[in-house]
Amino acid sequence: MRKIPSREECLKILESVGAPQNVIKHCIAVSRYARMLAEKAARKGNRVNVRLVEAGGLLHDIGRARTHGVDHGVVGARIIRTMGLPEEIALIVERHVGAGIPKREAEALGLPARDYLPLTPEEKIVAHADNLFFGGRKVSMDEVIERFKAELGEGSDALKRLRKLQKDVEALIDP
Repeated sequence: MRKIPSREECLKILESVGAPQNVIKHCIAVSRYARMLAEKAARKGNRVNVRLVEAGGLLHDIGRARTHGVDHGVVGARIIRTMGLPEEIALIVERHVGAGIPKREAEALGLPARDYLPLTPEEKIVAHADNLFFGGRKVSMDEVIERFKAELGEGSDALKRLRKLQKDVEALIDP
C-alpha cells in the first residue's frame, strides 16, 4: 500500500483529474476543518490518523471531476483505487456522501448494492466536516439540518444518520 499523500500531492491529484476550482476550494476548506477536529480528537486520547483525515478531506470530492450526482463518492473511490492510493482514502471518499448511505438506499439510488456508512473515526470526521461546508463557506449544524429537511423530508432516515454522525464526532472531540 502506498503512503498517504501530502497536502501538496493531494492538490496536484485534484488538478490532474480536472476537478473544478470551486470543488478544490471546497475540499481545502473541508480538509482544514476536518484536520482541526482530528487533532482535537487525538489530543483527547482518541486514535485518529490526522494525516489520513487531511488527505481524505482534500480528496473526498475527487469524483466531482466526473459527476456531481450522488454517485460521486463511488466514482471518486474508483479514481483513488485506480491511482493506487491507500484503501483508507478510497473508503473515506466512498463513504462521505451525506451522513452515509445504507445498502437498501444505495440500491434505490442506483449505486452498487453495499453500505456506504462511515465507520472509522477518520471517515466520520471527514463526512461530518463536509456536511458543514456549503461550497467554501462553513455553516451551522442548524443550516445543515434545514437543508436535509428541505431536500429529504422531516422524517428522513438520512436526517437521523446526520444527527448520529454529529454525536459520534462530538464524542471523539469532547468525550
